Amino acid sequence: MTTRHYDNGSSSSDAECQGLEDESSMDNVELAELGPLLSLEKAIKLRKGATAFPGADVGDDDSDKEEEEEEEEDLRIVTLPLQAHHAMEKMEEFVHKVWEGRWRVIPFHLLPDWLKDNDYLLHGHRPPMPSFRACFRSIFRIHTETGNIWSHLLGLILFLCLGTLTMLRPNVSFMAPLQEKVVFGMFFLGAVLCLCFSWLFHTVYCHSEKVSRTFSKLDYSGIALLIMGSFVPWLYYSFYCSPQPRLIYLSVVCVLGISAIIVAQWDRFATPRHRPTRAGVFLGLGLSGIIPTMHFTITEGFVKATTVGQMGWFILMAAMYITGAGLYAARIPERFFPGKCDIWFQSHQIFHVLVVAAAFIHFYGISNLQEFRYGLGGGCTDDSLL
Repeated sequence: MTTRHYDNGSSSSDAECQGLEDESSMDNVELAELGPLLSLEKAIKLRKGATAFPGADVGDDDSDKEEEEEEEEDLRIVTLPLQAHHAMEKMEEFVHKVWEGRWRVIPFHLLPDWLKDNDYLLHGHRPPMPSFRACFRSIFRIHTETGNIWSHLLGLILFLCLGTLTMLRPNVSFMAPLQEKVVFGMFFLGAVLCLCFSWLFHTVYCHSEKVSRTFSKLDYSGIALLIMGSFVPWLYYSFYCSPQPRLIYLSVVCVLGISAIIVAQWDRFATPRHRPTRAGVFLGLGLSGIIPTMHFTITEGFVKATTVGQMGWFILMAAMYITGAGLYAARIPERFFPGKCDIWFQSHQIFHVLVVAAAFIHFYGISNLQEFRYGLGGGCTDDSLL
């Protein structure tokens, strides 16, 4: 058996040295693989255990301390890049899972701040998903936004069909085909844009904070466009024989609507803190119709306003809008049943359903007004006219 001699006079066999070297190399490999997962203290111990040979000289305390500091510094240099690499791998794995649609809903407290909108919805939230493909595929999954997406997506399809049928009606069905189709077109344009922006926002707002902020502005702008578009045909037919008041009211509504859109571009407008402010702005825009309603009722009389003028339908429409906005602002019913309305029957979904129903009722009312005007031949001389 051959032996090796060291400077300190100690000796060991070749086999023993080879075994120790193999053991050291295996420990170093393990450390390299598990480095990001090990604490610094444990890593130092492993490294020391791998490099200490029996019989080696032991220095004084100062030299040991210096060697220990050097070891710690070396390990920091080694483990920090490994930790960063490990974190990047985890992120890539998460993005890949999201891209493939393999994600799970999470509770409210795990959401980032920019996704925390309603703290009464405790479970079933989508995680941040930086992939538009994954966002759109989530339409077919069950989560807190499923009802919000589908309520306005189906409403969008309904109004696209109604708008197409109305625009394709023969000109003989109108007294002034071009004007009346433009008037109806303004209503359908507002309804379609509102519903389109809404379902898009609820689909992609979990993508990122920037995307959420951008589409929320479109969503709020769509609400203002719907209210403005709803006023146009009602004012056109109700004040058919009074062009001056009609022009004034249309101008006022447009100014208020544009103002609401400008306010909606304010970043803080979309925060949970300003939920009542949002409801108040659009509620105020809608309630601006009280003045022309009173004007019409006083001029034509209550009976004519509620029969020929279809005022009953418009009052029902306004009540539905106000009820939906109130429930949305107060977060009812989930406020009284936290965690029970996470998926279905939450305030935002009820608001969405009431908006679609109210818009359809409005379409029914203005269609009756148009038929009444067509039946009169467009004249304004008879005492029974509007």
